[in-house]
Amino acid sequence: MAHKWFETVAVAQERAKRRLPSSVYKALLAGSEKGTTYADNTAAFAELGFAPHVVGSTPERNLATSFLGQPAAMPVMISPTGVQAVHPEGEVAVARAAAARGIPMGLSSFASKPIEEVAAANGQTFFQMYWMGSREQMARRMARAREAGAVGLIATTDWSFSNGRDWGSPIIPQSMDLKTIVTRSPEALLRPKWFLEFARTGRPPQLQTPNLAEPGQPAPGFFEAYYEWMQTPPPTWQDIAWMKQEWGGTFLLKGVCRVDDAQRAVDAGVDGISVSNHGGNNLDGTPASIRCLPAVADAVGDQIDVLLDGGVRRGSDVAKAVALGARAVLIGRAYLWGLAAGGQPGVENVLDVLNGGLDSALRGLGKADVKDLRPSDVLVPDGFTRALGVPGEAQEPPEQVEHRIAEAVAAG
Repeated sequence: MAHKWFETVAVAQERAKRRLPSSVYKALLAGSEKGTTYADNTAAFAELGFAPHVVGSTPERNLATSFLGQPAAMPVMISPTGVQAVHPEGEVAVARAAAARGIPMGLSSFASKPIEEVAAANGQTFFQMYWMGSREQMARRMARAREAGAVGLIATTDWSFSNGRDWGSPIIPQSMDLKTIVTRSPEALLRPKWFLEFARTGRPPQLQTPNLAEPGQPAPGFFEAYYEWMQTPPPTWQDIAWMKQEWGGTFLLKGVCRVDDAQRAVDAGVDGISVSNHGGNNLDGTPASIRCLPAVADAVGDQIDVLLDGGVRRGSDVAKAVALGARAVLIGRAYLWGLAAGGQPGVENVLDVLNGGLDSALRGLGKADVKDLRPSDVLVPDGFTRALGVPGEAQEPPEQVEHRIAEAVAAG
């Protein structure tokens, strides 16, 4: 069946909600506790405005750039996420879509497809790892990714154990055995298109993590791998420096919100950082990533590449992030909605939506090149930014944060 084009990521999300079983859709929503950070990630972008020009726009605009040593058709990268039950082709479909649109691909160590298949589909694949297991295990995972052709490593440090969600957490089975299939089949049958996609493959979603398999051993299940992460003591800055040295190539540290952490990351030898709060799926009450970006970019942006991850849904969001100091943005839920709505063509559709919106923003701002974007192109309200980890900087009281976000959500 031909893909039906959608004009915004919001439409893709609505189609994904109609197509996916409710537990799968809830898993994509994620977030933690009250969802304060989850809501602020997107609400914050709506608080930013533009300072447009009305005459002098160029007929052609250049969206191409480079970051982390890789060329890109626009300042966008696929953020590593697990897509265990969204679409049978999973990350391979995403990698092909990204390659078709000329952007790098991030592959999660919790992904449903092996690094070898994904790197073959996209020659600009970055492999993502958590600090989990022993150093020997992590070294083996890095060696495997390197041999598969990964061009960089992403170390994620912004994920913390969530103690539940006010809107309910999805029930995720340990494995898709016969009992689970029978028990969950009513939910799946309510979404016949999704069900038929997996039925044609001859097997249900496997809920395994092939990139965490030890040599000669079967892939661990999602919860088995998750338990390993929970039982591993958090990394130190010395551990991050070891990771960078062991990898020996381009290294992105994901999950930085504070200026002092950004400076420590530079000292540890990283090539880039992603200003991120894991899409609101960590410590609830953490400010939106875009609020933290300017201070971090001002502090270390002349030394390493600073990227932004969290809340990007439009090409204009990309423009705002780049203007405020990001070399590029990473997208997560946006492409997952596209994958759910239409497989590889759906992901390509999302990337086209972002491309078109970014081009439109450049035209309105009178910019010929995406690299010409500056902070003066964006209207930043008083009190918008958060300079975390800077001694003496005043922060907005928590009750004001909640009130402002509630008003933004109510306003749509």
